[in-house]
Amino acid sequence: MSGSTRDAVLNRIRRANGARPGDPERAKVVAERLGTAPRGIVPKRGQLPQEERVRLFLDMAEKANATVARVADYAELPEAVATFLREKNLPAELKLGADPRFADLDFSQTALSVTHGASDGDDLAALSHAMGGIAETGTLMLTSGPDNPTSLNFLPEYHVVAVAAEDVAGDMETLLAKLRETFGKGGMPRSVNFVTGPSRSADIEQTLLLGAHGPRSLHIVVVG
Repeated sequence: MSGSTRDAVLNRIRRANGARPGDPERAKVVAERLGTAPRGIVPKRGQLPQEERVRLFLDMAEKANATVARVADYAELPEAVATFLREKNLPAELKLGADPRFADLDFSQTALSVTHGASDGDDLAALSHAMGGIAETGTLMLTSGPDNPTSLNFLPEYHVVAVAAEDVAGDMETLLAKLRETFGKGGMPRSVNFVTGPSRSADIEQTLLLGAHGPRSLHIVVVG
């Protein structure tokens, strides 16, 4: 569309709406809308006490073909990851980022060989930490950065994700509000990924294929 055609279309829309370029009243309405980020209608399904919310999250995650586990605290996380890899008969090798919640993890009591950083595509298993979970859909919210490189979300075939029980929210709107509060304008992560279950597709003959565009297995460990 050329510039003159675009301007003509926009001018017709303005006339139909009774607007004019640079209208201060309309600019004020837009600024208020962007500044307040109003919440839409939120279903009641996830509006539960915390423990019930976590149980709903785990149930919905399993329905989406993820596997789940719970540990009391982060000290138990290394063994939980080792158990998952062992039960899958996988090599005892793990890649993880620089999330501060992983800094004090003691893998010495496991057989795991741990490396850090982004994935180069050759890692079979990775461990990430989610910013939160959504109970009504069993979805994880993962933000990008050196603490949890996005490559760990998509390149390894087996993805283990830890999420704190206190960070499991009832709905996406609650997590989006937390995202804005945590990072603020101008400081948002480069990407935010919402992950529900392992990668899958049924595009070819309606046959479900796991690992079509990412990990073939997602294992969620709720901490706390």
